[in-house]
Amino acid sequence: MADAPLSLPDDPDLGWLRKRAKDLRRDHPEWKLADAQRVLARRFGYPSWPALKRYVELVRSYRRAPDLVPEQDDPRDEFLRLGSLTYGADDPARWAAAAAMQVPVDTVHVAASRADVAALRRLLVDGSATREGGPFAWAPLAYLAYARHDPHVTEAQVLGSARLLLEHGADPDTGYLWHGLPSPFTALTGCFGRGEGDQPPHPHGPALARTLLEAGADPNDAQTLYNRQFRRDDSHLELLFEFGLGTGDGGPWRRRLGRAAMSPAEMLGRQLGWAAVHGMDERVALLVAHGVDPAIPVTMYGVQAGSAHAAALAAGHVTTAELLASLGADATSSPEERVVAAVLAGTNPDPALVQGAIRERPGLVAWAAHHGNHAAVRRAVELGWDVDRRARTDVPSDQPWETGLHAAAGQGDREMVQLLLELGADPDVTDTRFGGTPADWAEHFGHVDLAAHLREAGRRG
Repeated sequence: MADAPLSLPDDPDLGWLRKRAKDLRRDHPEWKLADAQRVLARRFGYPSWPALKRYVELVRSYRRAPDLVPEQDDPRDEFLRLGSLTYGADDPARWAAAAAMQVPVDTVHVAASRADVAALRRLLVDGSATREGGPFAWAPLAYLAYARHDPHVTEAQVLGSARLLLEHGADPDTGYLWHGLPSPFTALTGCFGRGEGDQPPHPHGPALARTLLEAGADPNDAQTLYNRQFRRDDSHLELLFEFGLGTGDGGPWRRRLGRAAMSPAEMLGRQLGWAAVHGMDERVALLVAHGVDPAIPVTMYGVQAGSAHAAALAAGHVTTAELLASLGADATSSPEERVVAAVLAGTNPDPALVQGAIRERPGLVAWAAHHGNHAAVRRAVELGWDVDRRARTDVPSDQPWETGLHAAAGQGDREMVQLLLELGADPDVTDTRFGGTPADWAEHFGHVDLAAHLREAGRRG
């Protein structure tokens, strides 16, 4: 069986690939450079070096890093820089600073950001609705969708501006690749907002999204699905399903990006997996009602591939697992999975199976601590789980990211912090991503008193 293709690094560039090809040729002196380039391309899933090169050049052409754009000399560009959602430098103070600026509305990009219908009527000429400009080299429609400087803008202004831009040829699927990642940040993404930083949606996000969808925007928007998955609100899914989410070929962005972009089925499989491991029963039911197979294997972010039912059990969501079983999911589970489920649910597992479960799920304490499950944390440590074992805490994965003490400290959960310290947790342990101690995490998230408590615990040893 052929090996699965490797994934390209984030933000790929040709210089890095050329160096890899030269290194490969150095290891195989009988090869020509073209041979090494072809082998490298195939390792990344492309049939030839020219095909790989075309993909990387495509990514570079759509790549934007709006969060890294420095202060602008032109006040109009500075207004757009401060007033737009950038997914990296987002702060209400920036948006307020943009709102306070007095800048002339004499470019189509500023007019779109301000949702100034009269100015757009005056400024829109042939080609201007699709012309990239401003500090981020975005089309005007993107500045409209990502604007966050005016919470009092009216729906009539926003929809009137969107319709004018669309009538003049704006692409409802306009977007960019944030730092070269293959999940496009489209105008729809801007409407819906949210994400890892819980960025706010557009003040009239649902209405603007509906207008874009009615104009032909593809509903299979991977970045929107990702950004909105963290909260339990499913209104975005209901709207996208209304316009065909999960059907079609994935739209223009998937046609551009090819295998680097997820198919509609893959997108929804990810959503089912996330809902299963976070106990989102209503979302599970909604996804299955719209054709997502509850029996498909789910995998994401380091979670081992398996059934959605098993994933829900492994995360401690018994009712979600029962719901999935009732909807047709594979309800079989391994002995180790049943032990983990028992610990998380507060019931007694078979002692003979505990060591196998520890080997299979060594980071259980971190997951239980993140979810505030005191009984599970105490029981897991009593049964032999390592209180300082690092794991991911956003999903039930044993990737060694942070300890349960980091998670509790970051959340400001003083009771959990105290329990973990009593169980022997090391207050000086560092996480593997940022090199921070639990006290550093507490301080970063604004829990100053808890940070001081943890540092004192570290001094006491």
